[in-house]
Amino acid sequence: MYFVDRSVAVIKPKQPFLDWLNQAPDNDMDLALDSLRTDCTVILLPEFDEPEEGVAYIDEIYEQLFKMELASWYEDEALWPKDLSLKAFWEWFDVEIHSTLIDSVDADISNTPAIDL
Repeated sequence: MYFVDRSVAVIKPKQPFLDWLNQAPDNDMDLALDSLRTDCTVILLPEFDEPEEGVAYIDEIYEQLFKMELASWYEDEALWPKDLSLKAFWEWFDVEIHSTLIDSVDADISNTPAIDL
């Protein structure tokens, strides 16, 4: 196993995100908050000593994260909420910050660019 020189953040939708999904046109899915919060987006962050540093980094990239989460359900930006502010991000998502990342796979990691939003 190998220590990775990164920290991680888990982005977990909250009730406003579920409300938005349930109000989207042509949504025929029966969604529950528990199910949305079970397989969440995990992002790598720079290494940090204090969790507050991870939160500060999320504050810097929140807009990309917000848009990425919305686009994972609906690419049409016309369906997105109008308020994509930092305050709205924290109302829509819980973020778990973890300082230790261990790679259990003895193989190179490959990177593929995410959607440019």
